[in-house]
Amino acid sequence: MSSRYLAAFAMAAAIGFSLAASAQDAAPSGPQPKRTILDTHDQSGVPDKQIVLGTAEIPAGTAVGWHMHDGDESGYVLKGNLILKTRGKPDQVLKAGDHFFNPRGAVHSLAAAPGSDGGVALSTWIVDKGKPLAEPVK
Repeated sequence: MSSRYLAAFAMAAAIGFSLAASAQDAAPSGPQPKRTILDTHDQSGVPDKQIVLGTAEIPAGTAVGWHMHDGDESGYVLKGNLILKTRGKPDQVLKAGDHFFNPRGAVHSLAAAPGSDGGVALSTWIVDKGKPLAEPVK
């Protein structure tokens, strides 16, 4: 198995841990947030950095658990209504077509907006190679 796929597996496992942490806070039944890694590449000319592309599906009444990244995240809401919660900042209400940014180390969570059907976001992360994509934070 190539190192690219091992790194993608490690990232998926870390994200699963983060999503599982949020699932403990949510109702035990029903749909839960789902993160899907679409692609991973080494960043050209920048040693020890990776570019990761992925989606987060956030069903109604759920949220991705509090977490941070060892790198920057740039995101775009593809569908629905979401709320970006960032520690130390006011919540950011997002709808389809809106974009967001999480700098390295920002502790954040993405939640379905109350009363909505939830939504889907597409994110690109530029992160340290060999580290988990997301690290859960209490």
